[in-house]
Amino acid sequence: MSAATVASPPGRPSLAGDSLTLTCRALAHWRREPGPLAGALAFDILIVLMFAYLFGGALQVPGGGSYREFLMPGMFAMTMLFGISQTTMAVSADAERGVTDRHRSMPVSRLAPLLGRALADMLFAVVTLAVMLLAGLAVGWRAHGGPGDTLAALGLILLLRFALTWVGIYLGLVTNGAGAVTAVQTLEFPLGFLSSAFVAPSTMPAWLGAVAEWNPLSATVGATRELFGNPGWGGEGWIAAYHPLLAVLWPLALVAVFVPLSLRRYRALGG
Repeated sequence: MSAATVASPPGRPSLAGDSLTLTCRALAHWRREPGPLAGALAFDILIVLMFAYLFGGALQVPGGGSYREFLMPGMFAMTMLFGISQTTMAVSADAERGVTDRHRSMPVSRLAPLLGRALADMLFAVVTLAVMLLAGLAVGWRAHGGPGDTLAALGLILLLRFALTWVGIYLGLVTNGAGAVTAVQTLEFPLGFLSSAFVAPSTMPAWLGAVAEWNPLSATVGATRELFGNPGWGGEGWIAAYHPLLAVLWPLALVAVFVPLSLRRYRALGG
């Protein structure tokens, strides 16, 4: 018996191999049905155009500066937030069609179906972010920081998406039916608007502004504005001073909470 056979006996789950296979499954599904993803990208671009050209003239940036440059870091983070419902929908659909049950009955690593979904959604997040960068450039946004700062900002945006992916996975495992997914989509908007993505928290009532400042989305938006060299909302105090740190800690906290919850729920399905 060879060493390779001993290391990988037939039927033994392989996390890396199984995750890659299931990631490719999701990509193949998107290739066969690209309509929903194209629609999501078109919606994101429409939101940019609406705020840049319809609302931008009426909104002022604290301390001055271009509203479009203030807007785009918020839009980058907002599109990562919109991914929650896409993930929830995909996971919920697999559960309804019995795909999740088939995975559970096969010699597949327990984490692989969830990790495969997360990796596939992260690939789409990269595509989404690339499209949003082009949309931002088209409306006049520019990154004024150095290449390292720009890459760091993009990394923080994708880190937020990775954390929100696990939120979507968990919600997909605990919700059933189109109505539940619609409820998740509806909640994305107040969560996104109750942040510093589009307006400064200082323009809100004091209690509402405090909630917006502590929104995880605001931490990523504030940090990326600094790294891109774009106008910020001019906040003072501990939160505004530590946006980059919070932009890392918030996503890590979400991952620490929702990965175990997702695994526990996945194991409990059908049990």
